[in-house]
Amino acid sequence: MLLELRHLKKHYATQKAVDDISFSVQKGGIFGLLGPNGAGKTTLIRMITGIILPDEGSVIFDGRPFDPAKDIAQIGYMPEERGLYKKMKIGEQAVYLARLRGLGRDEAYRLTREWFTRLEMQSWWNKKVEDLSKGMSQKLQFVTTVLHRPRLIILDEPFSGLDPVNANVIKEEIFRLAQEGSTIIFSTHRMEQVEEICDHIVLVNKGQKILDGSVREVKQYYKEHLYRVGFERMPAVLEGPGFAVVGADTKSPTLTVRIDDGFTPNAVLQFFISQGAELRSFNEQLPTLNEIFIRLVEGTSPARSFQTFTV
Repeated sequence: MLLELRHLKKHYATQKAVDDISFSVQKGGIFGLLGPNGAGKTTLIRMITGIILPDEGSVIFDGRPFDPAKDIAQIGYMPEERGLYKKMKIGEQAVYLARLRGLGRDEAYRLTREWFTRLEMQSWWNKKVEDLSKGMSQKLQFVTTVLHRPRLIILDEPFSGLDPVNANVIKEEIFRLAQEGSTIIFSTHRMEQVEEICDHIVLVNKGQKILDGSVREVKQYYKEHLYRVGFERMPAVLEGPGFAVVGADTKSPTLTVRIDDGFTPNAVLQFFISQGAELRSFNEQLPTLNEIFIRLVEGTSPARSFQTFTV
């Protein structure tokens, strides 16, 4: 593990911003830190980065207690709010921030130019931040976060303001950084991005952890045994033993069925075949992370912490 949080607690007056949260982040993985507004995500990130100290508990970085003086240079943090100097030219700013992270002058210039070339930002070198669009500022902030090759990268809403093309460019860079050994914590409200990018997720709500597991495990645990059956034409008989029809689309034509406990998908297929139906497709419908997120936050599904990890 690169990062472990052990029983972290943080109170502000009478509010419990973080209430006894523990989880681990694997080396080289992409980890989703999720939760509604006010759930405690930002407080957790600030404790991980040493900006604030926990009231109780500990942060373990690479097997030992986190020491801001030694470890902060190994972390890159991209906050949701812009943290750039508006009047400064962006090339000089990227070099300056890289040197603050401990890079020498020549290396800082070399890596800045490499990143600007990779993200097609070469022509921006002498522009000021105040002259950039929101999307361009976001690309610059991403570069300044990862330029010094940190071992732990924390990205809070990294796709904010980006058009689909540039969002895909940043996404591919996130994958590349993880493949090269960086560990990434990814915080966002966009569940479809989490589903596409993350290996493992933790969901917090009201300062407490309510879900912890790999994306695959989570979707399997909260599935509802729903299947989508496609036909060449809608069968005459729609009801049979072991399943219930919960949705129908006569244009496709398709049925969505829920299979009862004790019955298998094969039994449903055999029923339709016995009725002379011509099947075109048969797919299990797993819940989206957005659906699971809403059910858990609203309290209509049980919380769960998985003990196995998939990266």
